[in-house]
Amino acid sequence: MSHGLNTPQREAVHYLDGPLLVLAGAGSGKTRVITQKIAWMIEGCGYPSNKITAITFTNKAAKEMKERADSLLKDGKADGLSVSTFHSLGARFLRQEARHLGLKPGFSILDASDTTGLFQELLSHADKAQVRMVQNRISLWKNALLGPEQALAAAADEFERNAAATYGEYEKTLRAYQAVDFDDLIRLPVNLLESNEEVLARWQSRIWHLLVDEYQDTNRCQYRLMRLLAGPKAAFTAVGDDDQSIYAWRGADIGNIHLLQEDFPRLRVIKLEQNYRSTTRILQAANAVIANNPKIFEKKLWSDHGHGDAVHVQFCRDDGHEAEWVASRLLAHKFQHRGKWADYAVLYRGNHQARAIEQQFRQNKVPYVISGGQSFFEKAEIKDITSYLRLIANPDDDPAFIRAITTPKRGVGGATLEALGRHAGNRHVSLFQAAVEVGIEQHLNEKQLKGVREFCAFIVRMEGRAGREPARAVIEDLLKAISYESWLFESLDTREAEGKWANVRDFTEWLSKKGDEENKNLLELTQTVALISMLDKNDQDQDAVQLATLHASKGLEFRHVFLVGVEEGILPHRDSLEPGKLEEERRLMYVGITRARMSLHVSYCRKRKTGREWRECEPSRFIEEMGEDLKRVGGEESAPTQEEKAAGRARFAQFKALLDKSTS
Repeated sequence: MSHGLNTPQREAVHYLDGPLLVLAGAGSGKTRVITQKIAWMIEGCGYPSNKITAITFTNKAAKEMKERADSLLKDGKADGLSVSTFHSLGARFLRQEARHLGLKPGFSILDASDTTGLFQELLSHADKAQVRMVQNRISLWKNALLGPEQALAAAADEFERNAAATYGEYEKTLRAYQAVDFDDLIRLPVNLLESNEEVLARWQSRIWHLLVDEYQDTNRCQYRLMRLLAGPKAAFTAVGDDDQSIYAWRGADIGNIHLLQEDFPRLRVIKLEQNYRSTTRILQAANAVIANNPKIFEKKLWSDHGHGDAVHVQFCRDDGHEAEWVASRLLAHKFQHRGKWADYAVLYRGNHQARAIEQQFRQNKVPYVISGGQSFFEKAEIKDITSYLRLIANPDDDPAFIRAITTPKRGVGGATLEALGRHAGNRHVSLFQAAVEVGIEQHLNEKQLKGVREFCAFIVRMEGRAGREPARAVIEDLLKAISYESWLFESLDTREAEGKWANVRDFTEWLSKKGDEENKNLLELTQTVALISMLDKNDQDQDAVQLATLHASKGLEFRHVFLVGVEEGILPHRDSLEPGKLEEERRLMYVGITRARMSLHVSYCRKRKTGREWRECEPSRFIEEMGEDLKRVGGEESAPTQEEKAAGRARFAQFKALLDKSTS
């Protein structure tokens, strides 16, 4: 079962005698270790598959891990295996334990746009930036397991005191809606497990071994959930890389690696240092940079992929010149090596740096995709329309009810929804059900009741038609009835409204066509719409250059990488120059370097345009930290190396010989 593994990988797979931390360097085969360990426990040790839980951070990673486990374990032996994100596990927990938390099993999970809407209602006099700051502060408090009262006690200034007061109001609103937000999916299970021994014992008995991927990205709340689920036996395998911890801004806590040592004195640490991705010269540059950070565990990547080309460092006049250089260098390199476009990536610290590159790529007909772009189904206008479709298919879908009844605005506001939510919570029914029940008249005034009842009657009429009539006719009538096009043009500037309306037309035309071709009515289509991502670009399948931020590039790899804008003030970012933040910026540089397999090009500019102003730039300190084995091009500092001088002399001698021959 552990064939093809190196010695430390094999140790990590077979170790089951207690808590284990696997420090897996970039490109060291960590996913392979996790999936082989799952297979070893089931086939080699007789663990039932339903007693193993693996947790990772993205649905994509969870899907890939489950597929790899399935391919290792034939005949359905992996069928009961649980592989999910932290948040999916939390949602499953809350569905099963809802009654202990005063929630109905059909509680709603509000996404980022739903919660932003709530905060905008609560902070009606604040601008978007202030709303976002309060929302982020409350999210960080939730991730640190602080409730509204604890947040108020810990508030350091006036902003935090006001945010803590908003936190209390926000929590009341969520409870009234019988809803939870993304952070609650971890926080509420932790609170319940810590306060209810019966629930704790039940969940601990279900998990014989817990595997956690990307452990360095866990926040304090996720760490606490992991520790509670692993139980007194501490049967867990945490796999991560402290050198790739780059998400402190969203709550990830590198201190969780220290905590493992403190909380589990029997912790075994295994290091995976053999890199299966990059050449030696790329790894030497990565090791040299990260050596400047203080370490809990020393780790040095090595590879047997050969010495490789020197890291190319390019000095550019300005960002326009940098973009031209990237495009021309990439085109020449691709022509020379007969590679694919998808072999190349351009990585940068901030999204704004992509503009000049995109412009050059379009001019030179270089196909590209931007990683981390918004999914089509995540666009606000598409979510607005799908909220109606979801509600027609399932009137108990509370987030869909809230979004549909308030978009476009029809005079139903926060006070009406709060009263309706409180009544629905007391009755343990959905908002829709509460609105049509006898007795709601005591909780809403005549005007409020009229608006809510008219909306519910409209949904009931549409539901009746959706089961009988062709999808195309029902969708067209729905859009007319809610006056969505008019509302867009009344509430937005013309250009933005036109773009959003075009997206709605694309979506509804695609849905109608699907109904015509598959002979499905709107109810049947709506039940599958959440599973369909046909309109999303599948970046992995396109032969195109990948443009991505360093944060979005983590977990990816490319044959050839261009790392642009490596300047003081950009990387490291100007707001991140104090020691703790500077260490994270250095880890970001390390992540960028270790994305490259065969070649790495790093560039910086003498000056860069910010708005209308030009500012002078300095090369990032991280370039010097990469060591001396660099091929520097452009600028005064790029004196040719001895090798280059020798090669130049040889070329001149050849050229002279040809001249001599032709003139003799």
